[in-house]
Amino acid sequence: MLFRDRAEAGQRLARELTAYAGRGDVLVLALPRGGVPVAFEVARSLRAPLDLFLVRKLGVPGNEELAMGAIASGNTQILNRDVIDDLRIPERAIQEAAARERGELARRERLYRGDRPAPEVRGKTVILVDDGLATGSTMYAAVTALRQQQPARIVVAVPAAAPATCDLFRGVVDEIVCAVTPEPFYSVGASYHDFSQTTDAEVRDLLQRSSQSHAPR
Repeated sequence: MLFRDRAEAGQRLARELTAYAGRGDVLVLALPRGGVPVAFEVARSLRAPLDLFLVRKLGVPGNEELAMGAIASGNTQILNRDVIDDLRIPERAIQEAAARERGELARRERLYRGDRPAPEVRGKTVILVDDGLATGSTMYAAVTALRQQQPARIVVAVPAAAPATCDLFRGVVDEIVCAVTPEPFYSVGASYHDFSQTTDAEVRDLLQRSSQSHAPR
């Protein structure tokens, strides 16, 4: 085990990101739910605001694990035309999947963020945080969607990652920070002593605590 829990992992990760501390253009975005406790520690250490970036995969009908696209915070939709064309997925099926997942994304946005508006990312240095990278598919969808909102710089930061996945992202984002890259890499959870599921209540609590620390004084 490399980390006691996600909080400790976030503290370790923050030490790799000190170049971004105290900068007014930095925004830390967590992929919920597991990325939130990690990102909370990163944002606190960097004295940066914390928010969420939600991503919902659009699964192929009948094979939901295979992604034909994704939707994300900011009303962003991306489609994998290679998969869609190869499997001859009809437009109606795409629209139905998108509508279903858009509803779930909106529900989670309300649940976690309440009445707070989504953050403005245009022109910002955005640090995308999760609790680890295995295949990296969810993070890749997040990066693709986020780029459409025109941030100045995208940094992906995780406590633990498969070495090959970490290397893959070097050609995808402006910077990739993987605190540890165990070899062999079995799973994200194998890097933690406590990898229990982060609850919705914990997500809301951490966002509220972070928001209060950045409230105007």
